[in-house]
Amino acid sequence: MKFRLNNKLVLASSSPRRFELLSQLGVPFNTDKSEVPETTVSEMQPTEFVQRLALEKAEDVYSRNVDSLIIGADTIVTFEGQILHKPKNAEQAKDYLKRLSGQTHQVHTGVAFKSSQLTETIVSTTYVTFKEIPEQLMDAYIESGDPFDKAGGYGIQTLGGLFVESIEGDYNTVVGLPLASVFTYLYDKGLIQITKGGGEDPA
Repeated sequence: MKFRLNNKLVLASSSPRRFELLSQLGVPFNTDKSEVPETTVSEMQPTEFVQRLALEKAEDVYSRNVDSLIIGADTIVTFEGQILHKPKNAEQAKDYLKRLSGQTHQVHTGVAFKSSQLTETIVSTTYVTFKEIPEQLMDAYIESGDPFDKAGGYGIQTLGGLFVESIEGDYNTVVGLPLASVFTYLYDKGLIQITKGGGEDPA
């Protein structure tokens, strides 16, 4: 099964994880990293915040690619109503892991779609439950350097997956791009089509 896009596509991210996920659709796209800073807006709900930030990223990249459809995304981890951003140092990373150990937290990924004809956002939420994490394992994981570029201080697709007891929702939401939701949006809007003849574009 192959697909064809009706627009030029740009992913507003330099994340290798999002690049790999979007590549699974098998359609051509470019990447253009947004320069929008990731900041917390305390008066907004996490799902509203993550959608707004995804849209700001998409709009920033759209300003340089006005002939394209832009996909922007942002992922946050929340626990007990607080957003856990990418840890700034080892102490904060360990604080995050201690708080999440043996508990259930939420991962929200907002996705924005921006072109000359549309401006829309969606959000996907997944619940992740951690096992009790031995302190020695926390220290070794932090020493590996893996937590520092990831929301909540762990990567489910890397060694951080060792902490996971269960998930409820879309695994790819935790990785950084809910691919099924992205595809459904594009398909429902008529922006992506299944090609005919076993993958050959129609004449």
